[in-house]
Amino acid sequence: MKAQPFNRRLRFALRGLKLTAMREKNFRAHLFVAAAMLMVMIMIRPAAVWWAIVILAIGMVLVTELVNTALETLADRVHPEQHPEIGAAKDIAAGAVLVAGATAAAVGLAWFLHWLGS
Repeated sequence: MKAQPFNRRLRFALRGLKLTAMREKNFRAHLFVAAAMLMVMIMIRPAAVWWAIVILAIGMVLVTELVNTALETLADRVHPEQHPEIGAAKDIAAGAVLVAGATAAAVGLAWFLHWLGS
């Protein structure tokens, strides 16, 4: 399966995004907030550095949510019964999403404060 052509691997990745969007309410919420933030940025037109920082923060949140979803899906399939270590792994992954979201919120706040000051 390693020597798959690029377009086939791309379809797998896009399917993963679609599955996550269909299954995970939080991922849809993150997409909504990301779209709203990007729309605000299009209207305000900040400096390029702010575009880069905000897009990186958005990407970090979406990536951690995708990894969290993948881990939870795999853990539930491999070990469907409740187990303290599976629960710990899921909680840790959820913590990563929380840290990414808080970091993105801090970036948004910094940008807003910068915008107010300029």
